[in-house]
Amino acid sequence: MRKKTLKIAIAPDSFKGSLTALEAATCIERGLKKALKGISARKIPMADGGEGTVRAIVESTGGRIMKRTVADPLGRKIKSSFGITGDRKTAVIEMAAASGLALLKSRERNPMKTTTRGTGELIKSALKSDVKKVLVGIGGSATNDGGTGMARALGVRFLDAKGKSLPEGGGVLNRLARIDMSGLDPRVTRVKVEVACDVDNPLCGPRGAARVYSPQKGATPTMVKQLDANLRHMAKVIKRDLKVDILNVPGSGAAGGLGAGLMAFLGGKLRPGVDIVIDSVGLERRMKGCDLVIAGEGRMDGQTVFGKTPAGVARIARKLRIPIIAIAGSLGPGVAKVRTIGIESYFSALQESMPEEDLPGRGPDMLTDCAEQVGRLIAMRLM
Repeated sequence: MRKKTLKIAIAPDSFKGSLTALEAATCIERGLKKALKGISARKIPMADGGEGTVRAIVESTGGRIMKRTVADPLGRKIKSSFGITGDRKTAVIEMAAASGLALLKSRERNPMKTTTRGTGELIKSALKSDVKKVLVGIGGSATNDGGTGMARALGVRFLDAKGKSLPEGGGVLNRLARIDMSGLDPRVTRVKVEVACDVDNPLCGPRGAARVYSPQKGATPTMVKQLDANLRHMAKVIKRDLKVDILNVPGSGAAGGLGAGLMAFLGGKLRPGVDIVIDSVGLERRMKGCDLVIAGEGRMDGQTVFGKTPAGVARIARKLRIPIIAIAGSLGPGVAKVRTIGIESYFSALQESMPEEDLPGRGPDMLTDCAEQVGRLIAMRLM
């Protein structure tokens, strides 16, 4: 007979298009408690640095969302937001909220002109909150400007041979003659900038920002060649003027070169997104003393082991010697690989094939039902 209260840490990612990480954790908790009486559940919303990172960190730390008006990738004013952690020491920004591809219609996509200025405006707003750290997730960009738009918003000037400021966008970086850092917001030097980056692409070349990612942002083959050459030229000017060599740094090509820009102009450090979230939410501290961990994500497959949220959660669970299982929305090819990272078993909440648009309505109940069945298995083992 079980004498102590069973302590379970519930640490899922969001279930894209269906549930936020906190909503997923709540559904799992509800299902478990239908089958297991008197358990203690610790809900720890998680993310991997991409979509949902701001909300996950805010919800896990008791922080808040700050709404702002900033420039979209084409310079139009839009409503956006960033997060502040509960201790008010860290700002969390998703560049996609200001400079993301999803903000443009297909016909508007043009990486020769799009800008990361809005991301810089979010950073500038965050600095007004007197934070000590700024976390920037850089997935899903519509841009290929090397982060120059972001830096402009913070006071950096990009000048041509005549000393005039260049227009926005990656298409004019071939005309860059000098970088003037004298106007950089001084508050930048007083914060630590961390960049959630889960790709290792260099800035230029066959695996660079332009060649790999700009076609999906609207670039023609001719544009791809020009954008790649422009970023290479920018890197040379940065090395000469700022004494920073970012050309071949893994991850510098992320988000159209925003990775390089954050390193060169703001002194940012690139880290795997899930590691940043693990530290930000205090995952290891909050998992200590638990008897079981439940991870989760919308779709679990062979790619999950490569830096996705469940892999990060599993790493901490193994360190603490806590068994871990996973509940996913659905399972894909190669999912058995997750057992190599310590996940004991995995379950799919999807009960039948259905249109994606039906998932928000039916997903919560299916996830709750699946968690209840998991709970019943646990109860049997405790008998």
